[in-house]
Amino acid sequence: MADFDLNLVRTFVLLYETRSVTATAQALHVTQPTISYSLQKLRRRFGDELFRRTGAGLAPTTTARELYEPLHAALASIEAAVSGTQTFDPATARAGFTLCLSDLGEVSLLPRLMAALRTQAPGITLTVRALDVVNAEDQVSRGEIDAFIASPLISSHRIARVPLFDEDYVGVVAANHPRLRGKRLTTAALDAEQHVTVFGPTGHEGPRKALEARGLLPSVVLEMTRFASLPYLIQNSQLVAMVPRDVATVFAGNHPVRLLELPFEIEPVRVSIYARHSHARSAPQRWLIEFMHQVLAR
Repeated sequence: MADFDLNLVRTFVLLYETRSVTATAQALHVTQPTISYSLQKLRRRFGDELFRRTGAGLAPTTTARELYEPLHAALASIEAAVSGTQTFDPATARAGFTLCLSDLGEVSLLPRLMAALRTQAPGITLTVRALDVVNAEDQVSRGEIDAFIASPLISSHRIARVPLFDEDYVGVVAANHPRLRGKRLTTAALDAEQHVTVFGPTGHEGPRKALEARGLLPSVVLEMTRFASLPYLIQNSQLVAMVPRDVATVFAGNHPVRLLELPFEIEPVRVSIYARHSHARSAPQRWLIEFMHQVLAR
């Protein structure tokens, strides 16, 4: 397949996945007129409109839906072969990447990434920005960041989602809490206590919804948007917080707080990497996503 034809295939696949001329142009680092011109060539080649404009973006035709799987598979095979000839050796490379993480990610995930980098890729540096869920998708599309990790499910054709793990919740209380003992909270004990919740754009709505379902929102005396200060508040109080298990374990290892199993289930959150589609990633970016998945997935 000629290089020009390969570019057309890449354009088609990204148009199908992003449903957007703008997002495809950003991913391929070309102008929107270039993508529109390529789409015209694709339409002539296949004798079909391929995509129709709607209020929600480009809608693929029946022909486009039939073409996507074989063209996607062909593109993936070609890029796998090409990437094998592109040398990016993390053991010797010197490169920098920019990630966006929530405060939870900085506490529980970033230390694991940095520890693995020291041994696997000592020349790689990271710049970490605070996660802005509203704008992170645009930041990836514009190339301002290489990836972000988030728990809210972001359903977008503009970026790819790589699931890492599902995480459940546990109760966190002061180590010397005068009433809550043992390893498990009872429903009656939980109902009798005052609570602190974390609720905001980074997700984790489950604990607040669980309290609301039990009519316990009046017992919430503090509502926050970040987790990082929770252990400082809990260790010197009688408040109860419901926290994702990984970060709660980190809190217990560094603060005088204890973990207690909850008397009811809260729907787990799915933590995922979000990045450009594989066809739009550079060789270093492909390595980065694979590395993050290797270190963090379970």
